[in-house]
Amino acid sequence: MVNRDKLSKAYARELETFRRIHPTSIKRFEAAKDCLLQGVPLNWMVRYAGGIPLSIDDAKGVHLRDADGIDYIDFCLGDTGSMVGHGPEAAAKAIAEAAYKGTSHMCPTEDATWNARELQRRFGMKYWQYSTSATDANRFAIRLARQITKRPKVVVFNWCYHGTVDETIATLTPEGKIISRVGNIGPQIDPSYTTKVIEWNDVEALENALKDEDVAVVMAEPVMTNIGIVHPAPGYHDKLRELTRKYGTYLLIDETHTICCGIGGYTREYNLDPDIVVCGKTLASGIPVGVYGFTEEFGNKAEAELVALYGLVKGIGGTLAANAITMAAMHATLEHVLTEDFYKHAIPLAERFNAGVEAGIKEFNFPWSTTQLGTRTEYWFLPEIAKDGTDAVNHRDFELDWYMHLYALNRGIFMTPFHNMAVMSSATTEADVDKHTEVFREACAEIAD
Repeated sequence: MVNRDKLSKAYARELETFRRIHPTSIKRFEAAKDCLLQGVPLNWMVRYAGGIPLSIDDAKGVHLRDADGIDYIDFCLGDTGSMVGHGPEAAAKAIAEAAYKGTSHMCPTEDATWNARELQRRFGMKYWQYSTSATDANRFAIRLARQITKRPKVVVFNWCYHGTVDETIATLTPEGKIISRVGNIGPQIDPSYTTKVIEWNDVEALENALKDEDVAVVMAEPVMTNIGIVHPAPGYHDKLRELTRKYGTYLLIDETHTICCGIGGYTREYNLDPDIVVCGKTLASGIPVGVYGFTEEFGNKAEAELVALYGLVKGIGGTLAANAITMAAMHATLEHVLTEDFYKHAIPLAERFNAGVEAGIKEFNFPWSTTQLGTRTEYWFLPEIAKDGTDAVNHRDFELDWYMHLYALNRGIFMTPFHNMAVMSSATTEADVDKHTEVFREACAEIAD
């Protein structure tokens, strides 16, 4: 079992080490407070282990080099945004060439058509549209679903993640009341007016949410990922599709993280049949992008609504969506980088990573568990993997989280912040994985009773 006294002392030592070996990152962070809110370009960056983010000067493949010259094996990879690795050759070349030809002109390029046909092939959706992030793709898909159905509400799953879409930053109290999620900044409205929140894997709750026929769309990660990897129960996706059809509700599958499963995400790997698919992050090798695709039936109805509406401002779109440089990056990524060979290399490495963590857990008899999803793998501080979002949240252990992340960071291992997830890339090697296994075991030995 974990010795809490040892854990507290070990964390204090790691924090002291972190501050000693990162003087330049700390100096830059303090200097940035004069112009960046809280000293960071995005406010959540102050939550990194150690209290400040690393200041990164260079990244290539799966390696980062910080301002103090320290090299890290990157198992975070931009939380899948850089799942293909940093600066893959084909994408970097396409981006550089496109930059000389004009980056944005609000007109289509041939790359946009090529990309849509490739997405069609991968995900099976007939029509595609672009945005600058998966968050916006989700927003736009919701608006189209509401316009078509004339229904006001959406259904989301407790502790889901669909970016910063207002309707999705909602949760359930223990009594079952829908409230704005703790930490949600300036919610625009009481989310109970727009959103029904249910627990993942709860079929009865799903039907109860849909039976009033006021729900335009159910938004689902096919596997919950941001609260931790929470798999669907056997048969749950079949019931999700059956019940949405029964009550005339559209089904949106958000593949932004689950693109880790294969070239067509979880949708293709497990033969899902959604009305809408959303993806982003990974598709353009780190250049901001979002895509949303939909069936021919949904697309025809959406087109009819768009034609009927007068004026340019319809609440969807954006001047930088589908810009030339993003489309070029996406074409290169889909054709040359995010291929079947990518997954053939990366998925076995996730299996190897998982096995190494399990060996450490078993050696020290910790009541922890692991799970895997394609190129992603994760360990939990509970005996069995969570069954829904509430189960995942209730078993968080922030003291252990911070210690494990900081211990790894001080030894050249960069894990995904805020949960214990690692992503593999085509640039990841067995030696990289084995280095983590070694460091993970040493971290466990420090705190074992």
